[in-house]
Amino acid sequence: MRKNAREISELVGGELVGDGNVVVTRLRSILAAGEGDVTFLARSSYAPRARASHASVILVGRDWAEPLQQTLIRVDNPSAAFQRLAEAIAPPAVKFEPGVHPTAVVAPDVTLGKGVSVQPYAVIEPGAAIGDGTVIGAYVYVGHGTKVGEQCLIYPHVVIRDRCLIGNRVIMHSGVVIGADGFGYDSGPQGHKKIPQVGIVEIEDDVEIGANSTIDRARFDRTFIGRGTKIDNLVQVGHNCVIGRHTIICSQVGISGSCVIGDGVILAGQVGLADHLNIGDGAIALAKSGLHQDVPPKGKVFGAVARPAAEEMKLEACKVRLPELFARVKKIEKQLGDSDKDKQD
Repeated sequence: MRKNAREISELVGGELVGDGNVVVTRLRSILAAGEGDVTFLARSSYAPRARASHASVILVGRDWAEPLQQTLIRVDNPSAAFQRLAEAIAPPAVKFEPGVHPTAVVAPDVTLGKGVSVQPYAVIEPGAAIGDGTVIGAYVYVGHGTKVGEQCLIYPHVVIRDRCLIGNRVIMHSGVVIGADGFGYDSGPQGHKKIPQVGIVEIEDDVEIGANSTIDRARFDRTFIGRGTKIDNLVQVGHNCVIGRHTIICSQVGISGSCVIGDGVILAGQVGLADHLNIGDGAIALAKSGLHQDVPPKGKVFGAVARPAAEEMKLEACKVRLPELFARVKKIEKQLGDSDKDKQD
């Protein structure tokens, strides 16, 4: 990449402030950027980072008024503009040629749509169907009777077990497992007897699932992921869960069985859900929250035992003062002890 600030401003539809002839050759984060780099200010609260940055060009919001030594480009959404720039200069996307690699094992009755690409050592079992334009990566396993929709991208080493239903334009990153048995046992004096898991997993259109995430099949009926939902790496979704549309589930979230999660929910990193919970539309659980109760629509919770976020933040603020308060209590106790002794004398 070699572009001057004026070219970048035109590309992202921005307002140039400063030297339009300054040349940049790389895109970098605001903390790592140096001379010859272009970066962006994701939010106004990061303003000190912009002031300390050594970047040559910074994309900022339209409301940025502070003059800086760098050339600035004002845009409506710095993050989106930076992404547009990245896409414009990125290397061409890897394309997979249609066809079945000679090392792939595809059952005779499998239905392959137009333009499907089946990469080396993939296995597609009897009764499966793959939609138009879908890519089945190397070493992918597609189980008996599973249906995968159109224009999906299934990266290497994904496992989709039997009878699952996958919508269109679904992306699954390496290590994803769809349709493993749910974690269900009848426990007694003789140990834990496995409960058959005879349901399926159904995933709607435009879902993306990050590397090494797992979505268990239902004990009966289905485990369901709604349209447009995005799941990060290392996420566990238990059996019979129902997850709504356009929900965000961040890394290391664990969702126990039979939870119902609404539309537009955000579960931040390492959130854990007990089983059979209902999480309302638009709810937010902040990082490392442990949810043991239902959360109402648009509710916001935080804490190991999740409480309303504002209440938990007050408690956290009090914890910081505990050493000081403890010392004061000890001092008062000593004074009271001396006073009692004086009375006894």
